[in-house]
Amino acid sequence: MSAGLRIRPLTAADFDAWVPLWQAYLTFYDTALPLTISETTFARLTDEAARERGAFVAEMDGAPVGFVHYIFHAHNWHLADVCYLQDLYVQDNARGCGAGKALIEAVYKTADDEGASNVYWTTQESNTTARRLYDYIGEKTSFIKYQRPPTI
Repeated sequence: MSAGLRIRPLTAADFDAWVPLWQAYLTFYDTALPLTISETTFARLTDEAARERGAFVAEMDGAPVGFVHYIFHAHNWHLADVCYLQDLYVQDNARGCGAGKALIEAVYKTADDEGASNVYWTTQESNTTARRLYDYIGEKTSFIKYQRPPTI
């Protein structure tokens, strides 16, 4: 991990720094969302009363360079909740400095502190850069994701 790297909880004061990172993440996945969804997502992530979700930001020499968002939820195969690592992004110029690994480890620690039985996430098969990190820090499963087709 780079000496100038710091991982900390995302706060309501981070909105202006989070938005460009969030937009870059959405662009990476060829997605665009209305501003109201982004604003609501941020408000949910920084709502201190909403313990079922949260986020961390990675800073390099004081400048935000990445984030991770996570959600706790019940699971029918476990007594304890599980933790879904929903979004992870590190901007291009900060990749390779350990930010992605440190963000995932921050979620691991939070999950452990909350007594979660597991942490899991998904990624696109073609996301080879991120998958090198995921193969190192996680365990690939044999599950394939399906979802309901869009209704609108």
